[in-house]
Amino acid sequence: MNIYLFLAGMLCLLLGIAHSIIGERNIFSSKRTKGNIVPTQAGTYITEKHLQIIWVVWHFVSVFIFFIGGIVLNISLNKNKYYQDSNEFIIQAILLTLTATSILILLGTKGKHPVWIAFLIIISLLLIGM
Repeated sequence: MNIYLFLAGMLCLLLGIAHSIIGERNIFSSKRTKGNIVPTQAGTYITEKHLQIIWVVWHFVSVFIFFIGGIVLNISLNKNKYYQDSNEFIIQAILLTLTATSILILLGTKGKHPVWIAFLIIISLLLIGM
């Protein structure tokens, strides 16, 4: 087992779960009518349809990072030489994706959203584990 890849995968799983829970609690819970899963109470500057697509994309990001974690965990547990080249390619693709995402979040929020730091930690673990 590759402990660095394992830790990176676990952090991705935790990040995906935290992202959904925190978003629901801090952003979407006040925009939902009783009994509805999808928020419908839009504000002055956003329509109901836009709010709903933001909700969908928010959870898409959570699912995406969750499954990235699953892929990394699988690679960390099954270091098979037969799949070495493809595993390396997959980790490199994940590294590039998370690096670009971290930079976008850092620039887009002027460093105020802390997830870019979490991505840097995951990126570091992936680099060490390669």
